Amino acid sequence: MHEEFMNEAILEAKKAEEMNEVPIGAVIVLNGEIIARGFNQRETSQKSDSHAEMLAIQEANQVVGSWRLEDCTLYVTLEPCPMCAGAIVQSRIPEVVYGASDPKAGCAGTLLNLLDESRFNHQASVIRGVLEDQCAKLLKDFFKRLRQK
Repeated sequence: MHEEFMNEAILEAKKAEEMNEVPIGAVIVLNGEIIARGFNQRETSQKSDSHAEMLAIQEANQVVGSWRLEDCTLYVTLEPCPMCAGAIVQSRIPEVVYGASDPKAGCAGTLLNLLDESRFNHQASVIRGVLEDQCAKLLKDFFKRLRQK
């Protein structure tokens, strides 16, 4: 089941790549159905918060009609950064599933684990490494092409 939804997040990441954005994608699932999608659009929008997770969370808020996403699961191709991890906590998302770890900004266990910080009023469980190779390859190939230009 996790692989099915991560494959959908990968499709979102490929949309970002088509726009020359860093290929990161996310989907939010409620009751076994995808209710929101997002892909990285930071360069296109020139907004620092246009990360895949942030865009998916905003869409899910509209679909659910609430800022609370207490029964949702977030799937994302790259480990959430500090901003996205904070938004996950604030949105009350109880579960995050990610593909590739992020050694430079990962805040779901690599550098920090803001999602399991007991001093916050909410925590999220984390499942790591789902379709990790495919998720990492998207990023590696993108940056390799960028360096060749």
